[in-house]
Amino acid sequence: MTFDKNPFPEGDADRHALWEMLVRRDIDAFLGQDWSMVEDDFIAESFFGMHAHFLNNADAWRLQFPRLEVYRDEWLRQAKETAATKFAEPLREAIFRVTNMRDLDVDGDRAVLHKKFDGSIAKADGGVFRLKWQTLYFCRKVGGRWKIAGFVGYMPHPLG
Repeated sequence: MTFDKNPFPEGDADRHALWEMLVRRDIDAFLGQDWSMVEDDFIAESFFGMHAHFLNNADAWRLQFPRLEVYRDEWLRQAKETAATKFAEPLREAIFRVTNMRDLDVDGDRAVLHKKFDGSIAKADGGVFRLKWQTLYFCRKVGGRWKIAGFVGYMPHPLG
């Protein structure tokens, strides 16, 4: 299956590991509604997330996820809602198809990742589920493992 192939070779260990965490593991956990698969991917004590509400104006973006527990609850809500939707195509393959995370800036134990969703997934009722947003993740390597420190998510794609 090439639809879920990591674009970074194992020799590019940092980018390879970051892609595995924020694309493959995130998608598989989300589809399985299994937070336990990703809960250790966060720096829980200092995590926070901004919600851009799909707006170009950064003044309208809000600190909607001041703690990991708040984000976890929203993530699980969205996973449950997605699981209740009937799709006309294999969902895992479709999510990989519309997901792009090739822009990763890594400097020592810090990384900034640009994850973009751009495409549509066919629904069984003839409609489409449109994904057109991006998230900027801030990661740190802790104890030799990459973790998510925070993010600015649900930004329009493209911005501006």
